Amino acid sequence: MPMTAFEATRTWAEAQDAADPLRAFRDEFHIPRHEGHDTLYFCGNSLGLQPKGVRAAIQAELDDWSELAVEAHFRGRSPWMHYHEYVRDAMAEVVGALPHEVVAMNSLGANLHLMMVSFYRPTAERPAILMEAGAFPTDRYALESQVRFHGFDPSRDLIEVEPDGPGGTLSMAAIEHAIAEHGHRVALILLPGVQYRTGQVFDLQTIVRLGHAKGCTVGFDLAHAVGNLPLALHESGADFAVWCTYKYLNAGPGAVAGAFVHDRHAHADLPRFAGWWGHDKDTRFQMGPHFVPTPGADGWQLSNPPILALAPLRASLDVFARAGMPQLVEKSRRLTAYLDWLIRTRLDAVLDIVTPNDPAQRGAQLSIRVRAGREAGRALFEHLEQRGVIGDWREPDVIRLSPTPLYNRYADCLGAVEAIESWTG
Repeated sequence: MPMTAFEATRTWAEAQDAADPLRAFRDEFHIPRHEGHDTLYFCGNSLGLQPKGVRAAIQAELDDWSELAVEAHFRGRSPWMHYHEYVRDAMAEVVGALPHEVVAMNSLGANLHLMMVSFYRPTAERPAILMEAGAFPTDRYALESQVRFHGFDPSRDLIEVEPDGPGGTLSMAAIEHAIAEHGHRVALILLPGVQYRTGQVFDLQTIVRLGHAKGCTVGFDLAHAVGNLPLALHESGADFAVWCTYKYLNAGPGAVAGAFVHDRHAHADLPRFAGWWGHDKDTRFQMGPHFVPTPGADGWQLSNPPILALAPLRASLDVFARAGMPQLVEKSRRLTAYLDWLIRTRLDAVLDIVTPNDPAQRGAQLSIRVRAGREAGRALFEHLEQRGVIGDWREPDVIRLSPTPLYNRYADCLGAVEAIESWTG
């Protein structure tokens, strides 16, 4: 939809919402209330809303536990022995992978460390990790600790590519230059799919191509990309990726995370921290002393699946399967473009949008700064909370608003901008 077709009126926004083919999915979520009305919830980039199907999904497993106890592993309505496999196909569809390339397990930070055991294999000649400056703390802490663990010096061997674009964004030219300059000594490139503070999307396939050409292993943190962007992990050629599921995937606070290992590593004899549930399932219960990994991503599992934590993810992925990622991405681009247009048209003297304007370089998230500075930005953020507009704040001065296509509307975008205008006076 061209921006010339947008209108900043409630009549227009409500007409778009009424014509939205995905409008019914909003009714499948619990929307928090504020002073008797639904909040305008723009925080799916931090914690997605609860699908209404989650309660029944958890209750079903509680019922099996109470009625069958240990036998629910084999005789439950969804036998627990195979429970992690129930989310596999839908997760693979969301991230653009082959089913055996993905697994739901652990947390993002734990999975990142497990992947680096296998895919960060530094040597004296090639000890370094390349990452973006200003990365999310999980990545920064994990990567620095891995460099130290292997006996190398982060001040020399953790290479951080500095932003060179507007608002602190990072150009592909800067990434390409860093790989060309340092690639000969880089063991691992680890970048995000979406930079958490700026909302900038990175070109995974190009980064993989550049990194592999220099002999580097390439992995991604997709915390802000999964369920948000059209991903093609298998096609990208990435060696591995990790993500959480409590943001756009709506699986609940601290939900089970996900990991991807490319098919070419499915049968590879890679070093790993082994666990019982990663052992080949055909011989797992023979309890032998020698670890034989299950082919594919399942081989990186440590323990049996957490049933009560996987049930919400299963319920949420059912929603994604019915809505369809292509349809969700299409709506997301229109919603984000509308919010972008409203801000640029009505608030250009007050706000700067940090996130790139190019739809190919952003997802649902828009990061904004108040031109008057950090203290004014905090004041606006608190004003929005008081008006029932829920975004989030990231230091030092960024407000993030993410119109999520499963439950946000055009009218929400207009309402958020009207709330900002009430603060500007």
